[in-house]
Amino acid sequence: MHTATTQAIDTLEMNHTNVDAYLTDPERWQALVHRDPGADGAFVYGVTTTGVYCRPTCASKRPNRGNVRFFDRWEEAEVAGFRPCRRCAPSSLRAKDPHREAILRACQLMDAAEMPPSLDDLARTVGYSPSYFHRLFKRIVGVTPKQYAVEKRLSRVRENLQAGTTVTEAVYEAGFGSGSRFYEGAAASLGMKPSTYQKGGRGMRIRFAVTQCFLGWVLIAATEKGVCAIEFADEPGVLEERLRARFSKAEFLESDPAFREWSAQVLAYLESPHDGLDLPLDVRGTAFQRRVWTALCEIPPGSTASYGEIAARLGAPKAARAVAQACAANAVSVAIPCHRIIRSDGSLGGYRWGLERKRKLLEREASKTTRGECVDEVHVL
Repeated sequence: MHTATTQAIDTLEMNHTNVDAYLTDPERWQALVHRDPGADGAFVYGVTTTGVYCRPTCASKRPNRGNVRFFDRWEEAEVAGFRPCRRCAPSSLRAKDPHREAILRACQLMDAAEMPPSLDDLARTVGYSPSYFHRLFKRIVGVTPKQYAVEKRLSRVRENLQAGTTVTEAVYEAGFGSGSRFYEGAAASLGMKPSTYQKGGRGMRIRFAVTQCFLGWVLIAATEKGVCAIEFADEPGVLEERLRARFSKAEFLESDPAFREWSAQVLAYLESPHDGLDLPLDVRGTAFQRRVWTALCEIPPGSTASYGEIAARLGAPKAARAVAQACAANAVSVAIPCHRIIRSDGSLGGYRWGLERKRKLLEREASKTTRGECVDEVHVL
């Protein structure tokens, strides 16, 4: 999982005009094979047999597919132990942008601070007025400086809880001035009470069902708050394994009337998307992911939008790849309709449950007269 720093850097690096066209490994491999000039700057690849990483347009001999690893940024390749190719010089992919460098520095200051710096202090340190800095930060990163700082502290809480500290210690060591401030946003980030998160989901009660539909096998799972997973696979056992790994210490229960009703709604919606879906959801994510998911729910059945269009709607036009990552983190397929996001050129792009399923979902929605969709009472955590 990305830390807050990595997420900010991912977003800051998204200044390539066709970034939403090279999101999956198959797409990147084809770009490498054809030395696609449009891919230059969208990613780099490392060759495990040589320990070298290159641009996708490098004139070096094409490596075997099994020896290739893809990276969003050249820094990630170097962290993984690869060295830059002398021929294509991939570490010089982008000239330094002073705005980007200033915002990245501000992110690093917030990452290192025990207590979040004020907006005025951050702006003064990087050389901008507070109002301009605030607008620039939100445009580049996708969230405000305050939201970023909160997510960073919540990330520290997660790490502390997983390390075995008490909830009180985890809260204060992360820089929350009071327990009440932490608890105001804790459930929204952790997806459960802090003590439950610390225990790997122990105490959570989850009901689930695995059944067949026209897309193969589908798993539907729910907590007491709402549906927490809608996932597809070719084999039923894979779905249950994923769910139990995600909530390793939760209690899994038999179905009850409320859950059976939610499951029936999901299955009916898959067959007739024009009828709409009205479900409470219980999902968790970062502030930026929650903004993306909300935007996805505003796309009606039968319509689509590109990664770049969603990024623009959020006021972060360069964050197309961050939008794609938020789509990939969605655990409730169709309820949060990430399948309605396509590339800017009209092609399908990626989908965590397979492009063929995405194609079938879009075809079914396009073949009917839609009446809109309403997902009510969404606990986006």
